[in-house]
Amino acid sequence: MNFEYTLVTKKPLEQAVDDVKEALKELKFGTLWELDVPSKLKEKGVEFKGKARILEVCNPHKAKAVLETNMNVIYFLPCKVVVYEDQGETRLGMIKPTVFMDLLESEGLQDFAQEVEDTIKAALEKAQ
Repeated sequence: MNFEYTLVTKKPLEQAVDDVKEALKELKFGTLWELDVPSKLKEKGVEFKGKARILEVCNPHKAKAVLETNMNVIYFLPCKVVVYEDQGETRLGMIKPTVFMDLLESEGLQDFAQEVEDTIKAALEKAQ
């Protein structure tokens, strides 16, 4: 099973990051944290020439509901969205929540994960 969903955009990385965050916000997902990968590596003494951002995003109402269903979901929260450059292209992507929920084999989680996955996919497509 493919664990990720990735799109290519013609936008520069910075614009793509801003557009992803705005599209997520419109769908009631907030950005909790943003990691600029090259900057963080440089801070640690490692040079990385690529461009990459990792966004941790969450809808607090959905997080509460799923945690009340199965606390083991906490291992998969918050959702990760990435924006990076690869071979001259800007890519937008996410890890599919449905893949993680399959690991828990818990009743009702798959529907929840599909809803979250569809929402984040819609945000990525809008930002594309």
